[in-house]
Amino acid sequence: MKPELLEEQRESWGTRGGFVLAAVGSAVGLGNLWGFPYKLYSYGGGAFLIPYIIALVVVGIPVMILEFSIGHYTQRAAPDAFKRGHKRFEIVGWWGILLAFVIITYYPVILAYCVSFLWYSIVGIFNGGDLPWAGKGIEGVTNANDFFFKDYLGHQEGTALGSIQWKIVWPLIFAWVAMYFCIFKGVRLVGKIVWLTVPLPWLMLLILAVRGLTLEGSMQGLAYYLDPVWSELAKPITWRYAFGQVFFSLSLAYGIMITYASFLHRKSDLNNNAAIISIADFATSFVAGLAVFATLGGMAFVTQQAGNPVRVENVAESGPSLAFVAFPYALAQLPYSAWFSFIFFFALVTLGIDSAFSMTESILASIVDKTGWRRSIVLPVLSLVGLGFGLAYVTQGGFNWLGTIDGFVNGTWGIGFMGLLECIVLGWLWRIGTLRRHANSRSDWELGKWWDYLIRLVIPVLLGTLFFWQLFDDISGQGFLRTPQGDWILTNCVGLGVVALVPVVAIILSLARGRRDIREPDRPERGLVVGGRSESAIAFLAALIIAVLLVLWLTVPMPHTIEQVVLWLSLIGGVAAMLLANYVLDKHHTSTSQASWLARWAGIMAAMDVSAAIAVVLIGLADGAAIEETAAPIRDKLSGVSYVILAVVFLIIIGGLGWCFYRALGAAGRDTGIQHPDEIGDERQTPKNV
Repeated sequence: MKPELLEEQRESWGTRGGFVLAAVGSAVGLGNLWGFPYKLYSYGGGAFLIPYIIALVVVGIPVMILEFSIGHYTQRAAPDAFKRGHKRFEIVGWWGILLAFVIITYYPVILAYCVSFLWYSIVGIFNGGDLPWAGKGIEGVTNANDFFFKDYLGHQEGTALGSIQWKIVWPLIFAWVAMYFCIFKGVRLVGKIVWLTVPLPWLMLLILAVRGLTLEGSMQGLAYYLDPVWSELAKPITWRYAFGQVFFSLSLAYGIMITYASFLHRKSDLNNNAAIISIADFATSFVAGLAVFATLGGMAFVTQQAGNPVRVENVAESGPSLAFVAFPYALAQLPYSAWFSFIFFFALVTLGIDSAFSMTESILASIVDKTGWRRSIVLPVLSLVGLGFGLAYVTQGGFNWLGTIDGFVNGTWGIGFMGLLECIVLGWLWRIGTLRRHANSRSDWELGKWWDYLIRLVIPVLLGTLFFWQLFDDISGQGFLRTPQGDWILTNCVGLGVVALVPVVAIILSLARGRRDIREPDRPERGLVVGGRSESAIAFLAALIIAVLLVLWLTVPMPHTIEQVVLWLSLIGGVAAMLLANYVLDKHHTSTSQASWLARWAGIMAAMDVSAAIAVVLIGLADGAAIEETAAPIRDKLSGVSYVILAVVFLIIIGGLGWCFYRALGAAGRDTGIQHPDEIGDERQTPKNV
């Protein structure tokens, strides 16, 4: 590692546990409680776990290691970390940070909802257990829905914002004040706070899960949650959502993990920490699903016995409706309902605040690294700006805008594309082997060359396929930007405009003058012999021809036979061009030579060619797999296969975490010096050149 990358002393996490818990707290958020359970329930039940676990292993853990590596290697937040590879790459770091900024304008609003419902639960405890949304059967569902949307939000349809709901403003201010005091002293304080805020929601979820599983009728809910629908695996959309959920759930590509890793002790483990955090996130999501659906099953049983039944699927909605309508209604059916409501919303508050202040910390660190301004000045200003933007979402029409903006920013158009860009830049335009060797020199277990190929070849194709699939669906489908009648859909236009504006602002920030007290790093590529020019030219020409063929395929009507030939020729040719470009990089990226830049751009273009071709194939398969949906029967017990799925999942979680902790203990026993508590003295020494 070049000494100039470490020319200034940087604050460090106090302990390995503090860093791991902070990263877990960032990854585990409100979406774990409603996003994962709903997608698993909707796309195959237990069968959904197959593509999800594959995605976790193939995409989630490798990309998290990638972010830890670059953050730890450069000791900088995301924008400056990318700049250390090349000054033009700074835009990539700002891209992710700006997406995080958009999210913190509305994420604290959802946190404010949680704070409000927590307060209603506390009041209910002192009022004899009465909750303002309580009710039985269909009437209870209506009460819960009306309380959230009418009484609390004052919700109105349409694009007009309407008046501010002051009952939400005060908990929003409380949320921002809590976030401020969590991080105002730096990451060392964060490393202490997370020892409280991360284990607490796990304890609360465990209490809810145990209570839910002991309810009569709970197996009905678990049957909806876990019984596998194997036919869903034949639908490409199931795999699309599984890979998307893993990527978004782990807080990847926002710059959060890069920032957190930049504060790591120089002897810190990277690979094992990434695996622990990813598996812990999966475990939290799965257990949250057990708690949610066991409780919903108990609720359904109560209403069926009362002669006014509400089925599980009638209330198992996605997004905030699950947390603020369905689950409050289900909790109101339990004995001591106010106490269980308190536990649930306390868990939501602690889950949400970790994710919220992690995004704020990544933005704060990026600004401080760029400007050199003091944290004590930047953080209050950032908090006030975030609070100011958040006021738009606490109006009568703010909920409509919140859902739309989140769908774009936290979806394929926003963070999905950002993840693709990150892997392309670090896989093709950086020396990815340098990051791998850096991670291996400090970790409990080592990565092989396969990791380079995952980052450079496999993951860009997977994420590129998801992006092109979404793009083609939106372009060809009705109701994306215009209604069938030709009217503009204002919310979608603004949402798309926000994600389109982010790279523009990122360019401006990257061009802005930054601090001058840090020297630019030397470029190891300067002066090296350039090799592989002829192979690079062949790969680039092939990738370019394939790109043209795909554009013609999409825009020019062709006979079906010719379409199929062009499509499969593009797919096979794209793979060949990508592998040739990868071969050139492997052969000529040495200490004395470097590959032609033409090879790098050939590889990027070929990866996108392959992604677009696969997306077209999957769209055809999805259209062919479309079947008429039928109502699922009421089931009051799990199938034998579901019990096997439960056993396998817990074996993966317990076995995976057990193996990670075993390797960590083994490394500690060898006295490798990997992330002990900070010591005064030599912990800041520059490691050997990697």
